[in-house]
Amino acid sequence: MWPVTIGLIVKNATQISSLYTKWPGISPRIIRVNSEDIVKIVVSLFVGTEKPSLTSGIWSIPNAITLARLCMLPVFLYVLFARDNRAGAAWLLGAISYTDWIDGWVARKLNQTSVFGSVFDPFVDRMLFIVATLGVMIDGGVPSWFCIAILVREITVGGAMVVATLFGMQRFAVSYWGKWYTLFLMTSVPLLLLGSSTFGLANGATALGWIFAVPGLALSYYTAVMYVPMIRANLRAGRVG
Repeated sequence: MWPVTIGLIVKNATQISSLYTKWPGISPRIIRVNSEDIVKIVVSLFVGTEKPSLTSGIWSIPNAITLARLCMLPVFLYVLFARDNRAGAAWLLGAISYTDWIDGWVARKLNQTSVFGSVFDPFVDRMLFIVATLGVMIDGGVPSWFCIAILVREITVGGAMVVATLFGMQRFAVSYWGKWYTLFLMTSVPLLLLGSSTFGLANGATALGWIFAVPGLALSYYTAVMYVPMIRANLRAGRVG
């Protein structure tokens, strides 16, 4: 099926190229290159046989996706506070949270991983999570104690990471359980906010939210304790190196 689909893409791109080259002021070479780039992107995303690196450094497609997610944060706050629409804000926050994997997936598929992206993506993730949690706490849609527990953990661990990095710590990957707690909490917060709205299934959303919230919060503090020896070890390794 894929060879047929790719063949159709190439055929259509070629037809578009031949059509546009008849327009005055348009270079056939530019059109051809652009159509070929489109084909490479499609092939690399869905098949994986091509690994084009269209851009490098800061200006890349994955970083643009990450930036777009960050730009949605003011929209979330506007919907929550200015429009006083908890349900809309909850759905939007859920969409922002669950698109977290897209930029990393695209970066690997298009061979556009970069040092900047590896720092920018987790920074945006933490920024979105902390600001969104602070927002729902101020709004009152999610219990304050739960939000404070999240914020204390995130700010403490994040601050420790920043300080250790300034003192030469080698960066290390997020742990397996660290990914799971993030998934659980980023699922629970939108659900709990939805449960405090006028949404028809609010009670169900609240119950489901706590199912994710309790283990997510427990895992978050468990991973915080796990990170202590990891920070020490990588700090020593960074200083030696």
